[in-house]
Amino acid sequence: MAGIVDIEGHPTWLEDRGGNGAPLLLLHGGLSNSDALLGTIGAGLAEHYRLIAFDRPGHGYTADTVADFHYSDMAREAVSVLGKVAAGPAHLVGWSDGGIIALLVALARPDLVAKMVVIGTNYHVDGIQPVDMDPDSPVLQELGRAYAERSPDGPGHFEAVARKGMQLISTEPSLTTSQISRIRQPVLVAVGDDDIVTLPHTISLYEALPNGQLAVIPGASHGLPLEQPATLTSLMLPFLAAEGPPRTLMPVRRRGR
Repeated sequence: MAGIVDIEGHPTWLEDRGGNGAPLLLLHGGLSNSDALLGTIGAGLAEHYRLIAFDRPGHGYTADTVADFHYSDMAREAVSVLGKVAAGPAHLVGWSDGGIIALLVALARPDLVAKMVVIGTNYHVDGIQPVDMDPDSPVLQELGRAYAERSPDGPGHFEAVARKGMQLISTEPSLTTSQISRIRQPVLVAVGDDDIVTLPHTISLYEALPNGQLAVIPGASHGLPLEQPATLTSLMLPFLAAEGPPRTLMPVRRRGR
């Protein structure tokens, strides 16, 4: 099933690929779209899980609104999708902004979350390095092309969406490690070794999670799901399928858990 549904009072593009596996909600990155994940890591997950994805307002096939972007609004939209589509707890896989949304959903509605994978995700605005977002940069050029192919608002609206996106990542999120420590679900934290999210910040996220696991992928940037989808899914599948905490020969951080 793919089409427009009402989410938080706004016509929203949603795709539910069905299947007999547990529901898994893919949460796309900022200024991106669900196709970017469905067409990359989604290919390796579809055989095992019921994939669900939606385009947030101003992204992909979903029209923009007059409101500024805020992660709290995006988390409410994700909760609404889970309530409408997923019958029970779902796995959340979020890239960049999508990972932030996953963290917020887990804090607000832990009953809706089974396991999580967060990719290139910061929990505080101070955790990211300056990004080259010149209109002529290759990244913005590619994001603008993908936007023009999908948006009902037309290619001319991308400038307004990009402006709201840049404002968002320069002011939010503002979570603390104390808040992160309340997330009890197993969480795989994945990041490229050359990500815009700093490695110390990523490690602090991992260390704050009571049931976290960490994967630093060599030769990868913030575009990790697009660059190395097979590597990422090879790590995600055993993590999502595992029952109980990891069993290792010499536990240190997990000793006694």
